[in-house]
Amino acid sequence: MITEDKLNEFRVSGELVRVVRDNIESNDVKGIVVAWDDEIVLVRRPNKRVVKLSRAYQYIAASEDRPTIVD
Repeated sequence: MITEDKLNEFRVSGELVRVVRDNIESNDVKGIVVAWDDEIVLVRRPNKRVVKLSRAYQYIAASEDRPTIVD
């Protein structure tokens, strides 16, 4: 689970994040962190839609290489 501090860093900087949900790269969500609570993170996608995502997913900077997920 991503920490409050890391989410706040992403929100304040306005940096584009990549949310890795599974092994399929096309299922990744890219956007800007808007808000969060104990279970959910709101991410604004480039098309201005807001997506509610679980905090259990992996959040990384979009500029970083995509990690591989081992099931």
